[in-house]
Amino acid sequence: MKNKIDISGLIVEYGERGGKNLALDGVTFSVPEGQFVSVVGSSGCGKSTLLYVLGGLCGFTGGTVLIDGKPVTGPGSDRGFVFQQYSLFPWMTARKNVMFGVAQVRRGYPRREIRAVADEYLNKVGLTNAAHRYPSRLSGGMQQRVAIARTLAMGADVLLMDEPFGAVDAKNRVLLQELLLDLWSDETKRKTVVFVTHDLDEAIFLSDRIIMLTDSPGSVYLDIAVEFPRPRYRDEMMKSIVYDDFRRTLFADFFGQKEKKIERDSFII
Repeated sequence: MKNKIDISGLIVEYGERGGKNLALDGVTFSVPEGQFVSVVGSSGCGKSTLLYVLGGLCGFTGGTVLIDGKPVTGPGSDRGFVFQQYSLFPWMTARKNVMFGVAQVRRGYPRREIRAVADEYLNKVGLTNAAHRYPSRLSGGMQQRVAIARTLAMGADVLLMDEPFGAVDAKNRVLLQELLLDLWSDETKRKTVVFVTHDLDEAIFLSDRIIMLTDSPGSVYLDIAVEFPRPRYRDEMMKSIVYDDFRRTLFADFFGQKEKKIERDSFII
């Protein structure tokens, strides 16, 4: 399987003159097409910065960042972004928020076709009956479903998600995780997903692979495969002794990082 994303020696520095701050230091990894990768690490380690670089929203000091073999030089319609905050236009209904996203990549399409695409994806996220509501009339979980529908409806091959469920309550977080997996699994051509989270349990449940960054400046501390079979059922996974062992291993690595980077093989299940 070919790589969708290739990152090599990525360095990101902030500030000018004597006040420079190194955010990412030599980050290197690749993501095959259709893979779901979670990036985890402590607050301030550069997780979001990494995602913004991939999205073309943030420049970088050194290294290379390629999507489909081409350098990332700015935002593009091949990448969709879902932020932690819902980022909906408050003066637009749910349907019009999704239509706006679709219209950006399908310029010149008849309005009825754009509306049909928007309605299709609102239905996928279970919000057909909320299409005419404004964001102020939607719960946090519903707003994030609209944001996900808008991003998926735009048809990007790469989905970049920056702690998208961090602002919702625990119950809705679980529901949104399961919805995301259903949508990702149901796509005829699976999206390549880079998902930033501080929640290790979330990363295990969702991912094919977990990349753990060191404390700031961020570099790759651990790159580990999550080989539980799909489809995944949360209750069954959490009752598994293998899951418990894997989770303990991951938490031990997260809390037991050394100054010197380590190399490990994938945890075999």
